[in-house]
Amino acid sequence: MARSSKPPNWKPLPDVSRNYCEALHKSPSREGFFYAWIVEILYILTNKVRYIGASNHFILGGKMHRYITRCSIYLCYLLCVPLLAGAANDTTLAWTGCGITKHAFMDELSKAYEKKTGIKLQFNSGDAAIDGSIAGIQSVNSGKVQIGASCRTNIGTMSEERDVYQVPVAWDALVFIVHPSNRVNSITTQQVRDIYLGNLSNWKQLGGNNKPIELYVRRGRLTGVGRMLRELLFANYNQEFSGAKHIMVSSEPLEQGIETDPDSIGATGISSAQRRLKAGKVKILKLNDKEPTAENIRTGQYMMYRPLYLVTRGKNADPRVKDFITYALSREGQDVIRNTGTVPYSDAAGLVMKTIEEHERAIQRGLTPAGGTL
Repeated sequence: MARSSKPPNWKPLPDVSRNYCEALHKSPSREGFFYAWIVEILYILTNKVRYIGASNHFILGGKMHRYITRCSIYLCYLLCVPLLAGAANDTTLAWTGCGITKHAFMDELSKAYEKKTGIKLQFNSGDAAIDGSIAGIQSVNSGKVQIGASCRTNIGTMSEERDVYQVPVAWDALVFIVHPSNRVNSITTQQVRDIYLGNLSNWKQLGGNNKPIELYVRRGRLTGVGRMLRELLFANYNQEFSGAKHIMVSSEPLEQGIETDPDSIGATGISSAQRRLKAGKVKILKLNDKEPTAENIRTGQYMMYRPLYLVTRGKNADPRVKDFITYALSREGQDVIRNTGTVPYSDAAGLVMKTIEEHERAIQRGLTPAGGTL
């Protein structure tokens, strides 16, 4: 008697098993894919056992067939239901970006949002050798994280930054910090230019001690600080800082270097600088006799202001990302930002036009909008 290619009453497992597998494959989590393959293997093995049971190797009755089928369905439920629930109620969003934004308001804003919604923003430090603003833009563009933070605009001519949306949520200012023992209290924009170009090299030329100026700068031209300095001071994204003696990978080691070097100077964000000022570790210089107070930044009296952005994939963004950005722009979210000492974006609407005007003037001076290289 010819052996049948399929056992009598052969039927695949009920659709519930396949539906769970399909749902699992659509899950964005790594665990979802892992469990989907486990379930599919169980499905295959179960059908194989049923086939063997109907062959001459050993005989299983109909009750045993139904028992194996039920066991497989139960296993599918046990494996899939908790996972699908986790996928539907995922409580973590990954983000990365510039340290200045992190210290300015993101730590406090993310905690307030978690308390309100239960969704936690997990900071991904990424590659320490990559600037935070670059990571905040390019990691979102590549899909490595769901939210980015940046203190500069994206460069549309770069494929790594082309497909992101940036939402301004606060204002920052670039400030110049020195060691607390430095006698100099104020500096002009022209003196800053001369220091960065190497034309001023001794603190005595600025009314300080007869000591060489130790200029600390960020590595690369695409960093948030470096790019804004080049635009606002030089209208040239490729400007070389010939006076630089110390090139640092990020703002934190730059600030730490200035804390320990009596003859140092460097630029960083106001929020980070204020924390070190309160600890007595640095001094913040006036610029053109204007202090970088929240009021002077809000009104534009302190000239080195810039927006801080949240970065998303726009139309393809996770709905939870859109909800967080909505929260950041809400009255409650802007209050959280304001309470950190940072100027909320809504508090300084007048700076929007001033920023556009400053950018247009820089273009008139020769700035190429898409310029800048690593």
